[in-house]
Amino acid sequence: MQIWMLGWISRMKIGVSGASGQLGKAVLKRLSELPGRYEVAGISRSPHNVAYADEARFGDYDDQDSLREAYSGLDRLLIIPTLDLKYGARARQLVHAIDAALSAGVEHIVLISDAGTREDSEPHIGAASWVGEQHLIKSAPRWTVLRSNYFMESFAQEVVLSTVAGRMAELGEGRVGFVSRDDVAAAAAGVLVGTGHSGAIYNATGNESLSLADRAQLIEKVGGQRVDIVQISLEELSNELQLAKYPEDYRGLVVDIKRKTSEGGYDIVTGDVERLSGRPPVALRDVLKSYLFQSVL
Repeated sequence: MQIWMLGWISRMKIGVSGASGQLGKAVLKRLSELPGRYEVAGISRSPHNVAYADEARFGDYDDQDSLREAYSGLDRLLIIPTLDLKYGARARQLVHAIDAALSAGVEHIVLISDAGTREDSEPHIGAASWVGEQHLIKSAPRWTVLRSNYFMESFAQEVVLSTVAGRMAELGEGRVGFVSRDDVAAAAAGVLVGTGHSGAIYNATGNESLSLADRAQLIEKVGGQRVDIVQISLEELSNELQLAKYPEDYRGLVVDIKRKTSEGGYDIVTGDVERLSGRPPVALRDVLKSYLFQSVL
């Protein structure tokens, strides 16, 4: 009996939903590097793009039947939200995914959420995270929430664009505990294969919170070029994005992120990345170096 139980535990089946996105691929890669005997299924609308998994399954957040089938037989499941910016889409998708996982008998559901999540209303991007977290906590017998801070890679992309203009616009002073995508992936993988995480809400952050002045100084030091970070009004930011021909939905996302930054929504630093992954988080300067070097080539 004990031998049979050990064999069952060693073959734990883990699913990663949203597996073909950047974070999903990073999670699967991290899982493939960890010791242990378990099977990993990558779930995506584009299963042909799934890598580093033992199997690829089709699952569409807008097709609940496909999710139930994709989640069948899984012991643990990671749900990674989409970046679908249509009104109410992300909240609906998260509810669908959680309900499908419960219907399929998944024992433990792990949700990727956003740092500083609080009750918010559509069309703010944070509204979906709140809906997803609350539905998971109320519905699932075993759950874990991993809240991610502002991705270093997203900031680095903005820095690359700002070096051309020589300026970066912000709505106000707000410190940020940036985190790399790979560190979030490593933390998520640690939860999926670990124990003692049921009922926990973790915050994946870097090891420091940077002010506007800190960020400007770091950009100049790494890139060798001065970039002014200027504070503008919400109306001015919206006009700038419109003139730059940003898609309307994406303009709303950028404004939301800038607003949350100015309100201190990303001013969070924890030791959760190292606690969950067993390694310290990378520094923003290292990610900036990589992006700025690539932009020169």
